[in-house]
Amino acid sequence: MSSKIVKIPKVLSVFTLAMINVAAIGSVKNWPFISEYGLSALFYLILAALIFFFPVSLVSAELATGWPHKGGVYLWVKEAFGPHWGFLAIWLQWIENVAWYPTVLSFAAATIAYTFDPALSSSTIFTICVVLVLFWGATIANSYGMKASGFISDAGAICGSFIPGIIIIALGAFWVLDGSPLQIPFTTDALIPNFTLQNMVIFCGVMLAFAGMEMSSVHAQDVSHPKRDYPRAILLSAAIILGLSLLGVLAIAIVVPQKEISLTAGTMQAFTVFLSRYNLKWFIPVIAGLMSIGLFGSVGTWIIGPVKGLLAAGQEGHLPPIFHKTNKHQVPVPLLVFQGIIATVLTLMFLLMPSVSSAFWILTVLVAQLYLLMYIIMFAACIRLRYTQPHVERPYKVPGGKFGLWLICGIGIVGATFALLIGYVPPSQIKVGSTLFYSGFLIAATVISCIIPFGFLIFKKPSWVKR
Repeated sequence: MSSKIVKIPKVLSVFTLAMINVAAIGSVKNWPFISEYGLSALFYLILAALIFFFPVSLVSAELATGWPHKGGVYLWVKEAFGPHWGFLAIWLQWIENVAWYPTVLSFAAATIAYTFDPALSSSTIFTICVVLVLFWGATIANSYGMKASGFISDAGAICGSFIPGIIIIALGAFWVLDGSPLQIPFTTDALIPNFTLQNMVIFCGVMLAFAGMEMSSVHAQDVSHPKRDYPRAILLSAAIILGLSLLGVLAIAIVVPQKEISLTAGTMQAFTVFLSRYNLKWFIPVIAGLMSIGLFGSVGTWIIGPVKGLLAAGQEGHLPPIFHKTNKHQVPVPLLVFQGIIATVLTLMFLLMPSVSSAFWILTVLVAQLYLLMYIIMFAACIRLRYTQPHVERPYKVPGGKFGLWLICGIGIVGATFALLIGYVPPSQIKVGSTLFYSGFLIAATVISCIIPFGFLIFKKPSWVKR
């Protein structure tokens, strides 16, 4: 994920806009848990694109071109349902990012372990220590208003996603052409998944892998013909993201046995097998180093981005004055500290779960649940605004008139609701310990995350508005 604001030409080509989407959404971090599905990952990736990726893309494009001012989801939902619901939407977008930090940094910890001792990738204590050091290091650095955050973000995307992704796909292709043994069968039966709730739970994570299109939709009005070119860019970016994800997922699945795939170290497990086979083990620390730099750069940039969005809502009176304060670099330090405390508490989840992979998964599901709730609100807001503010000019509209809007938003709401609900069921592929604790934690964390913003709204005072 990247929060850098780039100066771009007034008119974007279809290809350029597609690349913006690929850079914003594509990530090797998502490949290991999707590879748990084996060949049937193809089915789930395509399904997630149809019922989630495309609806989110089209709806956010209409909202972004109709209300292009700063505020994003907060502004859209505020226009549709009022400031309270707008605050809830931006809160959910912010809090899911807070839960995301321990997951991506645990992936970074496992990757770092491969630079000197791969066994540490499954160590809970090592993972917690690395996550906290990296997170608070990035938080402190951001408190100084890092001007280089944009460069770090770009370098992070290249080092952490593109280079490792292309290399692992190329190695997978060589592996197949070389006639090496495969860990998954390539048959029609393997392509069709087992439709049980326990087996479909990971679909929640597949949906999360396609989240974030609302961030890049602000560029929808920068193409020459939004009605024509934006859908083309979406189709192109979807094809590229789907293609890279599928090939990357299969590259991991063909060399790492399903029962041995680590959700945090799965990518490095695959690299180890590939590079060992071709006598390139010396290159493993290099790959690990590139991915670690990339992941840290991504988190370092995102730590400050969502906080500034919450700051804007807080200064309109939704948060107490203490959270309005910024330092001389215009960085909201109290909000950064508040964010850090929550992220630290969530990181300690690793102590309560049977393994690093199980802790990674439960936090991944929590991120998905909160994000999906925000998307459901966003879909509803788009429908309401089409009726309450039809006069607002929208350079891009969801095609098909009101019927098309209801169809696209309806598919998105149903898909997001389904993924949200099955997320509370423990997966069959991952040992998560007590079912009661697993489901109870997710339900409690989701409810509390929604109650907190309403608590601020109940006790808000006129003095909370920044003059």
